[in-house]
Amino acid sequence: MRKLTLALSAAALALTGAAIAQTAAPAAQTPQAARTHGARPDMTRADAQARAEAMFARMDANKDGTLDQADRSARQAMGFDRMDTDRNGTISRAEYDATRAGGKEGCHSGNRMAGGKEHGGSGGMGHGGGHGKAGTADAARTPVTRQAFVDRALAMFDRADANRDGTVTQAERKAAHDTMRQQWQARKAPAQQG
Repeated sequence: MRKLTLALSAAALALTGAAIAQTAAPAAQTPQAARTHGARPDMTRADAQARAEAMFARMDANKDGTLDQADRSARQAMGFDRMDTDRNGTISRAEYDATRAGGKEGCHSGNRMAGGKEHGGSGGMGHGGGHGKAGTADAARTPVTRQAFVDRALAMFDRADANRDGTVTQAERKAAHDTMRQQWQARKAPAQQG
């Protein structure tokens, strides 16, 4: 269950950042200026829900309403097929290098969340699929429903919406990110000492 929670957290966090990045830039700010200064427009709860549903639809490779090992395998196969340009069933060093040079559609494209962020080998279902010592075999087989995925994204949105006005601003997003980073570092510290 802990692995499932971590996977949903990673997906929802990436979703929140990606949704904000994909929202139209304010009129006074060009897209280039937004990237240069790290500015991202505000995001409403409705935007977050729509983005979560769209991300789930992209991740649900077999369209059965759940994210599970079958979806992960299908995304991995699609990634392999994209890399195997000569269709001989193997990936040569040249194919690998060409794919990596391709940017977002590179060799890890099956492992990217919206916005081009890397999120381990699970095709967006979390970091590396195993979460190291935190994961369990049972959690890896537990399917994630569309509703659970969307609920998790909205819960993260609600935590970031400090003033509860239904919109996450840049300042709220930064504060939520800083809090999550501190929590991650606090959990990581004992593991590094041991």
